[in-house]
Amino acid sequence: MPNYRRAFVSGGCWFFTVNLFDRQSRLLVDHIDALPEAVRGTPRRFPFRIDAMVVLPDHMHAVWTLPDGDCDFPVRWRLIKVRFSKSIPKGEWLPEARRERGERGIWQRRYWEHLIRDERDYAHHIDYCWFNPVKHGLVANVED
Repeated sequence: MPNYRRAFVSGGCWFFTVNLFDRQSRLLVDHIDALPEAVRGTPRRFPFRIDAMVVLPDHMHAVWTLPDGDCDFPVRWRLIKVRFSKSIPKGEWLPEARRERGERGIWQRRYWEHLIRDERDYAHHIDYCWFNPVKHGLVANVED
């Protein structure tokens, strides 16, 4: 099993990219009402602040700040992914390996995270969230 190197900093701020397993899917926008519900339930047990978040058809980006004394963002993403998955009907295509493990075929197993280093880095990643729908041709302007 790979040894993923992650920067765990108490009370840190991170930028995330979380992808669907099927990058051609529109599941996130087709079931957009399920996503806020999945996210809202998580801070009750594991608080965090969402500084920015953008949801596209097949992936999402987020900037989160965790409270002092806490650096466990993986548990938060796991809960969000599980809650979202449980809220939508089964029916997605599953590779044999996932079927054998009893998994769903909704999310990529991993996600990308980047520890925010300073105010400039923070501003860059906030802007990235806002500009991403324009980059993917989903809207003409950031304001849209």
